[in-house]
Amino acid sequence: MPTIKEIKSTALKAIDSSSSELIGVAQHILNNPEPGFREEKTSRYVAGKLREMGISYQDGIAITGIKGVLDTGRSGPTVAVMGELDSLKVLGHPHADPETAAAHACGHHCQVAMMLGVATGLKAVGVLDHLSGRIVLIAVPAEEYIEVEYRDELRRQGKIEFLGGKPEFIRLGALDDVDMAMMTHTSANAEEGKIAFGGTNNGIVAKRIQFLGRASHAGGAPHAGVNALNAAMIALSAIHAQRETYRDDDTVRIHPIITQGGVAVSSVPADVRMETYVRGKSVEAFLSASEKVDRALRAGAMAVGGSVNITTLPGYLPIQSDETMLGIYEKNAAQLVGQENLVRLNHRTGSTDMGDVSQLMPVIHPYVVAAEGIGHGSDYVVTDYELGVITGAKAMAMTVIDLLSDDARVAQQVKSEYQAPMTKAQYLALMRSMFKEGSYTQ
Repeated sequence: MPTIKEIKSTALKAIDSSSSELIGVAQHILNNPEPGFREEKTSRYVAGKLREMGISYQDGIAITGIKGVLDTGRSGPTVAVMGELDSLKVLGHPHADPETAAAHACGHHCQVAMMLGVATGLKAVGVLDHLSGRIVLIAVPAEEYIEVEYRDELRRQGKIEFLGGKPEFIRLGALDDVDMAMMTHTSANAEEGKIAFGGTNNGIVAKRIQFLGRASHAGGAPHAGVNALNAAMIALSAIHAQRETYRDDDTVRIHPIITQGGVAVSSVPADVRMETYVRGKSVEAFLSASEKVDRALRAGAMAVGGSVNITTLPGYLPIQSDETMLGIYEKNAAQLVGQENLVRLNHRTGSTDMGDVSQLMPVIHPYVVAAEGIGHGSDYVVTDYELGVITGAKAMAMTVIDLLSDDARVAQQVKSEYQAPMTKAQYLALMRSMFKEGSYTQ
């Protein structure tokens, strides 16, 4: 009977021997970016890689998502290893699609390669023989909460209910058989060492906004029109005027954009579109801020005598990490990069739908600091693929082995000790309660 150390060594050697191919996977996805719920090419590519590895899978989950299964044949908990399929849209990024502006300015291309790297290590001869339970490999769509209007139309067509990939996986039951989950993001923050882990994130709701006025000749008869762009500008100022009312501890973030400012410069704008996020450290914080934003939007419409349609859409919940899993992960990461290169995170004000998963089961969501530039910016580029793919995959593979070896004793402990903040039914009820749609006229 091999020791856990020997089992890990076998897995790590397999990952090392496939390092060029795994990095090639990441770079292929980098050069073929697709935004959320549009990842058709990426989904087919990942499915092809799973077929090559002899891993059975289900595709078409939440439009483009994939779920592969590695079964040890012995009873035990199910551990999910996730990677995200989607890109952002960033003008000027060196790897942006010239037609769509889609670009991997957050490192999701490395996530999928890491996930396949974990599978490579676990499929090495003899590894699964000494584990219990199952490992599911989940390529999930649409983590970046962008193109709100497009996704809301998918919702109205009945193709999705929630605008993020993991909430859709939860709704569809694709995580019903999963007991715990992990994934690794990339980071460019040099202050976070080589690997960072733990911490919390903001939750979020999104808004789709339409200001309506009345068109008229902008030069000859502006008095006959109702300027919807002015309504939007007043609303933006009203949102800004409320920033001092938010408690610092709630880390509220509101950042609207105008997606349509008018049709022609010669016509008073009669249809102006906006999108915004409302983020906060807790559900209570971002829902309270959301109400203030709605007041500001209504005030803009009232001021010019127009109207506004506001659709508030559930986004993502704050994340929490399981301390037992973090402890296991930390020990493995330290073996790979040294304890001195590990950083324990505090609160981050971005948002991730891994937070939704953490409301239902134990999760970890570490970071490999393998990039340079500013996250979501035109200069965000992964520069260390050894760290960003190979080391990240190794740390997760080692953690899975720790969880599922010895008759999955540790995984059973994690599962039994975790006190989930909510049930699936409670989660769905909360998310659905956030949905609001209304039209307001002076």
